[in-house]
Amino acid sequence: MAKSEGKWYVIHTYSGYEERVKTNLEQRIESMDVADKIFKVIVPTENEIEIRDGQRRSVARRMFPGYLLVQMRLEEESWYVVRNTPGVTGFVGSGNRPIPLTEEEVNTIRRQMESETPRVKVGFSKGENIRIVDGPFVDFIGTVDGINLEKGKVRVLVSFFGRETPVELDLAQVQAL
Repeated sequence: MAKSEGKWYVIHTYSGYEERVKTNLEQRIESMDVADKIFKVIVPTENEIEIRDGQRRSVARRMFPGYLLVQMRLEEESWYVVRNTPGVTGFVGSGNRPIPLTEEEVNTIRRQMESETPRVKVGFSKGENIRIVDGPFVDFIGTVDGINLEKGKVRVLVSFFGRETPVELDLAQVQAL
């Protein structure tokens, strides 16, 4: 990373207001003419597949709720603009001076954001009771015996005639009780 590009700093905001603070900061950068000192503002997000009510939904989840990343050259003017943006509670660092992220930390966050394979989030865990909502065992109640996120499968113990039998189902075929 060239020195003229500036360094990446972590900005603390109110949780849930990250996008609004990003927009406010971008408007302030433009109106206060500091685009030559503050280069990029990002809300680190990653794709996650959420399975709810038997439906798969792709959702962008914030990796660090309450934080933004800002690429800037730390000067008195740029520090003032960021620090006094509505919703910004401060820089992450020790004392009064912000500490930039290392290049390795920035690369790790970027790789996580650009990952092709989204994380899968399920609303249940091993040992919990679930309801089967699709397939030949619809409306059966079973106990989660194992979850394989890579394959998108869940192994459920279902009771037939007083005997528990393991059944492998797609994650979309079950829902938490």
